[in-house]
Amino acid sequence: MASDAFRPFETHFDQETALSLVQEATRGADDGELFLERRKSEMLSFEDGRVKTASYDASEGFGLRAVKGETAGYAHSTTLNEQALRRAVGTARLAVGDGGGTLANAPAGTNRKLYSDGNPMAQATFPAKIDVLREIDEFARSLDSRVVQVSASMAASLQEVTILRPEGTLVTDTRPMSRVNVSVIVEDQGRRESGSMGGGGRAGLLGLITRDHWEGVVREALRIALVNLDAEPAPAGVMDVVLGPGWPGILLHEAIGHGLEGDFNRKGSSAFAGLMGQQIAAKGVTVLDDGTIPDRRGSITVDDEGTPSAKNTLIEDGVLVGFMQDRQNARLMDVAPTGNGRRESYAHAPMPRMTNTYMLSGDADPAALVADLKDGIYAVGFGGGQVDITNGKFVFSCTEAYRVQNGVVGAPVKGATLIGDGATALKHIRGIGNDMALDPGIGNCGKAGQWVPVGVGQPSLMIGGLTVGGAAA
Repeated sequence: MASDAFRPFETHFDQETALSLVQEATRGADDGELFLERRKSEMLSFEDGRVKTASYDASEGFGLRAVKGETAGYAHSTTLNEQALRRAVGTARLAVGDGGGTLANAPAGTNRKLYSDGNPMAQATFPAKIDVLREIDEFARSLDSRVVQVSASMAASLQEVTILRPEGTLVTDTRPMSRVNVSVIVEDQGRRESGSMGGGGRAGLLGLITRDHWEGVVREALRIALVNLDAEPAPAGVMDVVLGPGWPGILLHEAIGHGLEGDFNRKGSSAFAGLMGQQIAAKGVTVLDDGTIPDRRGSITVDDEGTPSAKNTLIEDGVLVGFMQDRQNARLMDVAPTGNGRRESYAHAPMPRMTNTYMLSGDADPAALVADLKDGIYAVGFGGGQVDITNGKFVFSCTEAYRVQNGVVGAPVKGATLIGDGATALKHIRGIGNDMALDPGIGNCGKAGQWVPVGVGQPSLMIGGLTVGGAAA
């Protein structure tokens, strides 16, 4: 443990006094906690031969929560001292009123460690990081004369969390994160296209800034850009689609993942509300949310309420068997918390959120899935998308896709969007590949104004009857 580790009850608070204030805030409540956080982060970007941005940020603060029934009182502060905590008690107690609640049991403990100790920002000097970004720029330009712009960035952060509960349970977690990204723009005969690649996880920068690693990232970004340079306008209409493995799982994450979070189902606003135990997907479809995978971007040793993360089955052989739960929604739905109570920072109250959400492999040969396409799209890369949680309707743009006719992969297509709804898409899965893969570590998830890092994954999938929006009428 580093000598400057975050120890708020040695440097800012007397632990016994803080505990008595947490107990005062939660007297007569159902649940609550004091969440303390220190976060340090660094981001460097390099564009067209020069440093574009170099930023460093450090923040710390606490959030105090008291929960009674469906109501939560929450107060937060950037000042870590007894006076600020005393002021927060009055705000948090507004949710408790006259009390009458029964304090929930403390979360179970864990000795598991899913990521390494240490500050990822301290693993290389500032000049060394800039040198790596410059080498990435030079290498990308050396690969192809059509490269006209290169953007490279690296980011690292360290989040240190301490959670104190009213019964005296104390939980800590130190969460590293790092990432390297490369974007390339190519031009040929006046036409410009781009490609991007990157990734990372809950580990240090060292493994990402070695030449053996970043050369592959650069080559892949350039490959995608050159594919798009040759792309034709996408067709439009209802057709079968094969999704590639890995990052295309973002469609799964958005189209059905949010709909399987406990709060939406408790309130009845999810398209899957009231369907527990029913067949909601094709046979063979098994979907998990797993926060326990070592070093993955979406993994957490404990969630932001102190509950150990878990490997939770959501859909099993097409049947809905579970939701993702924080403590409040789990209690209100009379089920166990699943380790999915997450928050962006001390300034935010926790809510049910995904960690690493993925579909298990089937037994189909991925090449055979494509060969079975008579007239459709093979989509292997996705960009942005929009989803309506209440009905599961989604629109996703493809960053790399190909036209397939009579089982033959043809030209890449540009401007393809996939349109559908999660509930229908699940039932129209006609083939599941044996090649499940996780994304490279690039996912961020937004909900109610909060952003948290997540992971996604899936095998190759054939989905029938999706609407493809493209350039053709």
